[in-house]
Amino acid sequence: MIQALNSSNRFVKSVCRHIFTGAGCLMLSLGAAVGASAAPVEQTAVFAGGCFWGVDAVFKHVKGVSDVVSGYAGGSAATARYDQVSSGDTGHAESVQIRFNPAQVSYQQLLQVFLSVAHDPTQLNRQGPDTGTQYRSAIFYTSAEQQAATRAYLAQLNTAHVFSRPIVTQVVPLEKFYPAEKYHQNYLALHPNQPYIVFNDLPKLQELRKQFPGLYQ
Repeated sequence: MIQALNSSNRFVKSVCRHIFTGAGCLMLSLGAAVGASAAPVEQTAVFAGGCFWGVDAVFKHVKGVSDVVSGYAGGSAATARYDQVSSGDTGHAESVQIRFNPAQVSYQQLLQVFLSVAHDPTQLNRQGPDTGTQYRSAIFYTSAEQQAATRAYLAQLNTAHVFSRPIVTQVVPLEKFYPAEKYHQNYLALHPNQPYIVFNDLPKLQELRKQFPGLYQ
């Protein structure tokens, strides 16, 4: 539920949404300052949650998201190549860079999708069949506001015991994002019948539609 008080001055709006998981329901309430007359400027979020193919596909189906790019974050430009990142020794994590319109979808809602649909935040240095630090769960924040919102939300999830195991998601500043090779971009849409996609990633889209029907596109 989103309530906004219109006025000529800046105001605070409270964002409330229920998250439904197998462990229960959590109410999220976070404030965000907005301008009454200023047009919203697109923002960027960077998430790492295992193989970027499935995470990319999930956010491409979220309303308000204008662009998603698969790539690498956490390491240097010299090793931002798939053959090197796959070794697990470069410091990179397979990540997605998301451009979104905060007037249509909030950063908090993106966090909800990431942590409940796009991946399992309780798996350490792995995701499903993929193992290694390059598949770790991480949120690369791009502002102090994103950092605060992320830490507050993770604390709420932990306090509510939404997951049966501890959340291991890293919260670290984004230093640089490096787009992945062209053949990794929009991979699910181009290879919907690939066995890895069918088994690991298509179910994520089904969960997105189920848990967040108002955000699904």
